[in-house]
Amino acid sequence: MNEPDIPAAPPLPPTHPAALHARTDRATPASVRVAGVVSMLTVCGIGWAAGLDELLTSAGFRAWQTITVSVLVQALPFLLLGTLVSGAVNAFVPAHVFGRMLPRNPALAVPVASAAGVVLPGCECASVPVAGSLIRRGVTPAAAFAFLLSAPAINPVVLVSTAVAFPNAPEMVAARLVASLATAAVMGWLWLRFGQAKWLRMPARHSGHAPGNSRWEEFRAGFQHDFLHAGGFLVLGAMAAATFNVTVPRSVLDTFADSPWLSVLFLAALAIVLAVCSEADAFLAASLTGFSPTARLAFMVVGPMVDLKLIALQAGTFGRAFAWRFSAATAVVAVACTALTGWWLL
Repeated sequence: MNEPDIPAAPPLPPTHPAALHARTDRATPASVRVAGVVSMLTVCGIGWAAGLDELLTSAGFRAWQTITVSVLVQALPFLLLGTLVSGAVNAFVPAHVFGRMLPRNPALAVPVASAAGVVLPGCECASVPVAGSLIRRGVTPAAAFAFLLSAPAINPVVLVSTAVAFPNAPEMVAARLVASLATAAVMGWLWLRFGQAKWLRMPARHSGHAPGNSRWEEFRAGFQHDFLHAGGFLVLGAMAAATFNVTVPRSVLDTFADSPWLSVLFLAALAIVLAVCSEADAFLAASLTGFSPTARLAFMVVGPMVDLKLIALQAGTFGRAFAWRFSAATAVVAVACTALTGWWLL
């Protein structure tokens, strides 16, 4: 008796998890993985033979290790809290709530949106899609950009972490709040006056809660993405700050630290390159003890508003024409506001 023909299963769609897994397995065969492990062991062996063991036990490396770990231990609780709050705001607060809070007059909406960052926490990565969502819902771009700059710079988690990083120095917390608010408001007004629609590519991607999706799943996914993404930059930033403190000769530091303007510009540029999450950058700034308070304030004001990852995020959301112009102008305004605030409060 012949068995009935069983129809062949239809091919899996390219996005199906099983199909992705199969492609991954084909792309990384066992021989390649074994070769990678052997290569890593070989490199470690060569390094050990070349005296790597002595380097790992040297006083310089132990100092580097101590600084890195201390920065991470201090900063991680605030990074965790900040990404939890950011994920909750993105998942549970409808985007139209932000628009209803703003005045209809664009000139008045800019400072209100700047001040909203105090009560609406979010990391740099989360502020960009939220700003895009505000624009799609009719909020004037000037106000949306003011919120984009202020939210990661002056939210409660950032201000508390700054107070912990600079104990007995409440003027540093006040200076960070004032300089960041001023920068966000000035940039909003500048866009309102000089911004051109042709520079801005209107975002089409949805952020926040999508109807039909689980809010808790969106919260989990958003928190996981933000924490892992920002945590990676935090680790790199802590390692870079430790390397900076251990390896850079004192004479080089004195060249920048002895000049009020050079020290501010140097730490502002360092903040752009390190791209550390705003919930943790105060601890890195506090570790740069060779620089003036105003220079360290520049590190904390410029970093949450202009860094390499933010430029990339803005270019992907609003277009490259916007990202380069807006980031360059923000850096200049942030340095100027920092200098004025440092002269006034520090």
